[in-house]
Amino acid sequence: MSQVTLVGTRLADVGTEFTYEGEASACEGCPYREQCLNLTEGTKYRVTSVRENTQTLECGVHDTGVQAVEVEPAPVMANVSPKSAYAGSKAKLDGPCPHTGCPSHEYCEPAGAAFDTEYRIQEVIGDPPHDYCHLDRELSLVEFAPAEE
Repeated sequence: MSQVTLVGTRLADVGTEFTYEGEASACEGCPYREQCLNLTEGTKYRVTSVRENTQTLECGVHDTGVQAVEVEPAPVMANVSPKSAYAGSKAKLDGPCPHTGCPSHEYCEPAGAAFDTEYRIQEVIGDPPHDYCHLDRELSLVEFAPAEE
């Protein structure tokens, strides 16, 4: 389900994905707080449309201002244990990984997913992009279904 919010003009393109991180200190006292701070913290979103004929509003966080868009929760790509990697099943992330240079790091610690939460697997993609896991984990690349709001 789409939701109207305000995002920085650099994010205001259909298809742009971002993880909502919540209120910044510069948001205090802003007259647009209600329209901007209406998403769920830690959730990944995709811009589905940009509202036409709307003005760019000044913002203390986004230097080029904000504008109105429609967003919906987006799926999250993640590495999980292959034992639980079936479309429709639920899985959790295996835990943090200190190997930030690994090609799979962004899937082992994906933006928009938390380590202590179970997610429904929407699709199994297959092998992760790394040749071997430095933590000796068996992993499969999956797509978690978008968060339900």
